[in-house]
Amino acid sequence: MQESLQIRTLNGQRQVWDSIRRKWLVLGPEELVRQLLLLYLVSEKGYSPNRIGIEKMLVVNTLTRRCDILVYAGDMSPWMLVECKAPAVPISQATFDQVARYNLPLRVPFLCTSNGRDTYCCAMDYEGSSYAFLDALPEFPK
Repeated sequence: MQESLQIRTLNGQRQVWDSIRRKWLVLGPEELVRQLLLLYLVSEKGYSPNRIGIEKMLVVNTLTRRCDILVYAGDMSPWMLVECKAPAVPISQATFDQVARYNLPLRVPFLCTSNGRDTYCCAMDYEGSSYAFLDALPEFPK
């Protein structure tokens, strides 16, 4: 994965290169947050690009949804679910409700939300029906 974002303008439209999906995407505010977070996860936290899914389809209560980022553990089990918002969209209870709904079929150990300004991550405890906010994003499992 590259060390910085690749951005171009094509036919008056700004685009960003998604090195995980290997294609150019329209550079909207939420996409910018997603790409910067992906860059951080891979370049700074050591996450494997081969273990990251983008806009993966989920079926939640018979409805089809797409999660922004889904990170898989070494055994390819879902490990961390991330919901991205545009910088102008505050992270709220509704954001956490959304990522929690997306997690219903997955039951990942970590749930995260980010708008580029604020990033929150919770470690889930399903047996105790609780969660704990983390000070930083978790280290990628080796």
